[in-house]
Order: sequence, then structure tokens, then C-alpha cells
Amino acid sequence: MKTLCATLLLLLNCLTAGAQSEFIGQGPSPRLLSLADARRIAVQNNWDLLAAKSDVDAATARKVAAAEFPNPTISLSTSRIPMDSGSGVPSSDNGFWGRSYDSIAALNQAFEVGGKRTSRRESAAAALKGAEARLLNARRLLEQAVTKGYIAVLLADANVAILRQSAESLRKEAVIAGRRFKAGDISFSDKSQIEISADRFELDAEAAKTNAVTARIAVENLMGVTYPSGAWKTAESIDDVAGALSPGPESQTPTRPDMVAAEASLKKAEADLKLQRAMRIPDPTLSLQYEHAPPDQPNTVGLGVSFPLPLWNQNQGNILATEADRAQAEQQLNKNKAQIALETANARTAWHNSTERSRHYREEILPRSAEILKTVFFAYEKGGASLLDLLSAERTDNDVRLATALAAADAAGAAADLRAAINSPVEGTLKP
Repeated sequence: MKTLCATLLLLLNCLTAGAQSEFIGQGPSPRLLSLADARRIAVQNNWDLLAAKSDVDAATARKVAAAEFPNPTISLSTSRIPMDSGSGVPSSDNGFWGRSYDSIAALNQAFEVGGKRTSRRESAAAALKGAEARLLNARRLLEQAVTKGYIAVLLADANVAILRQSAESLRKEAVIAGRRFKAGDISFSDKSQIEISADRFELDAEAAKTNAVTARIAVENLMGVTYPSGAWKTAESIDDVAGALSPGPESQTPTRPDMVAAEASLKKAEADLKLQRAMRIPDPTLSLQYEHAPPDQPNTVGLGVSFPLPLWNQNQGNILATEADRAQAEQQLNKNKAQIALETANARTAWHNSTERSRHYREEILPRSAEILKTVFFAYEKGGASLLDLLSAERTDNDVRLATALAAADAAGAAADLRAAINSPVEGTLKP
């Protein structure tokens, strides 16, 4: 049996390791990872989301417990057993059942009155609904975090590519500068400045590459990878993700789960308040008794009822506490409504502004910068522009391209924030 368990455990570990290596890029070449895949894997493996699922399981168990009926109690007792030969009433039957012992069997059943059980079940049902809503809200926030982390990876990759392109461009100019230096057109200082600028761009590209790996590891952490390495590549571009996340026409979206959770918390508080008020009503316990006491009364039955008298304790403390909890839950619900409205308004404004800024960079500033750089390059090759003009144009174009990538990433991130704020699903818009 131990051998079988060890074999199954080893097989499970192998399957888990294989599943992780599928998306962390272990192999001859890094695996392409799409945003949809990253979100799907995170939903399956994220530690916080798994903990939220456990909360739902616990709430389900508490709902089952709230519906259970109190168990009856049974008692058996024997009294009037003689301690010496002179006590007791003689009997012709010397067996245990025939002796003059007083044997009693009693069955007691407690009953909840005043709607206590109903209130308890309503409270447990509201708690379960709240736990389910918090799970959905944790998933909403997780998907938003994964999306923004993926966008951060795309931006880091774009920065690496832009800096390397700038370095390659200056390397080409350094070759031309070398020929002009040999011809005596420029000084050694001018030639060295171009090479130094190219070296700086290459060093900046290496730093950006490190940032890209760090961003990948952050996404893997959200995906629940045990041993993150950052060895994967994105399957989409910033523009692809921004276009996929861009909210469409206004339509009816489901209520945000954090609002559902707040509403459930208020319902639970109201049910708890009803329960505590009902606790002032005593719960009766009915008793059914059978007594065997030969020889005078061999077999008798009895009925009884008992309940506590609410003279000194009328549950006022618990009632006041649950009233405060209900007021707090109501205030939290109102706060959530205002917070959601604020988040939605801010997210919508940020999305409109960032989208327009990205469009302006992409359609107007970037083409003009590229044209200016091309003109300065041509003029420098022909001796019609100075080294200062060339380096200035190169730095400006590099900054413009970096700003264009940043604006696109901001637009994509703002779209992700807006979708999260209005609780708009994105599964249908992302390519798996």
C-alpha cells in the first residue's frame, strides 16, 4: 500500500512539473505565451485564488451545518438500589428487572422557536453568496493584475527592441564616420562620440532586457509558478492587446462581484440581527420518560417540558453588537457604490485620454520624428549636417519611439482598468 501511494505521489509530481514546464519555457526554445493563456493559468494556479476557493468550501459547510436539526438526548438511570439486606421491598423475582429498583429511560428533544433556525439558514446562505462573490472579485482583480503584468512585459520588450535599433543605427553611422575620419572630414573626437552613444544605447538595452525578465517573473508569480524563470515570449504586441481590450459600445454588464459581496454581507448582518432578537425567546425541551419501579408501579410513563426563564439575560449585548454590525455593513455597501462609481469614472477618463495620446504619438509624432532622423542621417552622410545634429536627432527619435510604446502600454493598461471597473468580460476578445 505504501509503495502504491508513493508511486501515485511521484506520478502526480511529474504531471505537475510537466504542466509547469509547459508554460515556463523549459525546453530548447522559450514558449510563446498569449495573454489569454496567462489569465487561464493564473485562474487555475494562483495561490490567493485557491485560498478564496477554500473560503467558499468552508461557507458551504457552514450552510449545511445551519440546516441541521438539534440531536435528541437519551438518558438511562437506575436508583433505589438497596445498600444493605434490611432495606428495599421484597420481591418474588430476584432478577434485575424484577427487583424493586427504580429504572428510568428518558428522551429529550430541544426545539428552536421564534424563527431562529430560519434566520440561521438565511445568514449561512448570505455568507455563502458573499464568499462566492469574493471569489469572483478575487478572480477579477487577478485577471486585471495578469493583464497589466503582461502589458508591462510587452513594454519592456518594446524598449529593448527600440534601444537596440538605435544602437544598430548608430553603429552604421560609426562605420560611415570611420570612413570620413580616414578622409579627414571629421575628427577622432566626433567618431568616438558616435561610438560612445551606440555603446550607451546597447547598455540601456541590456538594462531593459533585465527589466523584461523581472516583469516576466512577476507574471509567472501571478500564474502560480513554483520556480519562475522568465523564459517565455509574448505572443502578441502592445497594439494587439490594446485593440482586444478596448471596450466596445456601452452595454449591460453584470454587477461587480465586490458589490454583490457587500450586499450579501448586509443580508447576513440582517439575518444575524433577527437571530439575536429571536434568542430572547426561550427554546423549549420536550421530554418523554418511561419508569420501571416494581412492585408498586411496575411501568409508568411521563411527559415534561423545560425552558430557561429570561429574567436576568435577555441577550441585549448580542443584539446591540449585531445592530452595530448591520449598520457597518450598510455603510460599507454605500461606500462600495461610491467607490465603484469613482473607479469607473476615473478609468473611463484615463482610457479616453491615454487612447488619444497613443493615437497622436503613433499617427503624428512618430512619423515626423522618423522623417526628420532620416533627413539628418542623409545630410550627415553627405557632410551637410554636424555630429551634434545627428546625435540630437537620434536621441530625439529614440525618446519618441520609447514614448510611443509607453503611450500604447498606458492605453492598453487603461483599457484593462476600465474593463475591470465595469466588470466587462474579455474572454471573447482575447485569442487563446
